[in-house]
Amino acid sequence: MTILITGGTGLVGSRLLPRLVEAGLDCRALIRTGKDAPAGVTRVEGDILDRDSLASAMEGVSAIVHLAAVLRTPDPDEIRRVNVEGTRNLIDATRTHAPDARFIMASTGLVYQHGIGHPARESDPAEADRPYPVSKLQAETELRESGLNWSILRLAFVYGDEDGHLQSAPGLLGDWNWHPALRMTLIHHRDIATAVELALAGAFDGHIANIGDESPTSIYEIAQIVGAPYEPSSEPLTNPWMGQMDITFARGRGFQPKIPTVYQAARERVL
Repeated sequence: MTILITGGTGLVGSRLLPRLVEAGLDCRALIRTGKDAPAGVTRVEGDILDRDSLASAMEGVSAIVHLAAVLRTPDPDEIRRVNVEGTRNLIDATRTHAPDARFIMASTGLVYQHGIGHPARESDPAEADRPYPVSKLQAETELRESGLNWSILRLAFVYGDEDGHLQSAPGLLGDWNWHPALRMTLIHHRDIATAVELALAGAFDGHIANIGDESPTSIYEIAQIVGAPYEPSSEPLTNPWMGQMDITFARGRGFQPKIPTVYQAARERVL
């Protein structure tokens, strides 16, 4: 099995690729000019915004893992261009050059509406209002309507392997005035690999799957774990389920997190 990975030098991809290589998979990464692929990965120069560069990258692949995305930029047009138009280009190239390949796309739990009365499920309304989740929902629609063998992994808050993401959470969420008692579903890089390997085996074909850990953690606890300040509060929560995701579907397809809680990650020193 030859797998093409986009976004292989990003926060998720740079940690996923070595795990896929270690699992014995033949990995090919679409890499922009001036960047290198991780050890054991075949580098193919190209860009999802350059349609002409995708044909050679697709040759002989049996699966695509699409991770490339833009998140942290003040330019909504760039977010839409990369996340929607880039995904559309990749879908078109797959239909033309590798129509039988599995197409696995990383999405986000940020797509769910606020005010859901339980941890968010795949069947719940997804009507985002911020540029990044809006673009991911549009990309999801492009893929679901593509006619390809697709699966979509809606990832919880990603952390681990010294990526700095969890450490930045208290400052970011404090700026958004999130209540310290709100509990978030997280997902460690190790378990993104767990989910992707299941998807490559067909466990999620034709489905959207929430991918997260088994114990949502409060923002206040996260701040304590990473040694960051966070203003306490005893005010009641007005939206107590915001940030939590239900992973029942993925669990039923064989997903079992190897890092089920952030406390285990702290004990293993893999934050």
